[in-house]
Order: sequence, then structure tokens, then C-alpha cells
Amino acid sequence: MLEFLPQDIREGLATARRRALRRGSRLHVQLGDAVFPVLRFWPGGLALDAGLAPRRLRGLVDIYDGPRHVFQCLIVASALDGDELVCEFKRATAVAEGAALDYWRESDLPAGYLPPA
Repeated sequence: MLEFLPQDIREGLATARRRALRRGSRLHVQLGDAVFPVLRFWPGGLALDAGLAPRRLRGLVDIYDGPRHVFQCLIVASALDGDELVCEFKRATAVAEGAALDYWRESDLPAGYLPPA
């Protein structure tokens, strides 16, 4: 249906779609000092705007949801797909708030030590 529209209207619709995807997501990729908004995110990869991102993206990147660091991903492949740079990652490690525990924490333990009365 879009093939019947004039070229400038099709380009305007594509630009509006990219802008809506960019605004709809708070996720962004940080690579060094550069920041790229994430258009789409799925368990095996993500899509960036090809106009803003570098042509090839590989290596370890950090993904943020606003100011909160959520994932550290190892990107192994990236390819241009129309106006998107589609990146596939080998691993996406969730960032923990605290250090990992080396013991089992019981859930029914009291909050603190109470001396005998």
C-alpha cells in the first residue's frame, strides 16, 4: 500500500516511525563516551538506528535503562537491515546491585541478634 504514496511522504513516514521508536524506549547503549538509543531489544540481540550508530559494532557494551545500568553485553555480529543496525550478542549479563554471596541466606532468620532476657 505504501508503494502508491509519493517518495517524500514515504520518507516522512519512515522518519516519524524511527523517531517514535527512539522516544518509546529508554534503553540506550553506551560504548565509551558514545551513547546510542536502542530501537528494539530481544533476548538474543538489539537494533540501533543505523544513522546514529557506527557501521560495525562489536565487543563489550553497556546497556542502560535511563540512568540505571541493566546489562553488559558481548556483541559478536552486527549487520545493516534497512535503516537499522541489528546486533546479535553472545551473552547479556544482568548487572547486580550488590556483591554475590558465597553462602546461603536463610529467609526465616531474625533481622538481628537478640540477647537473652
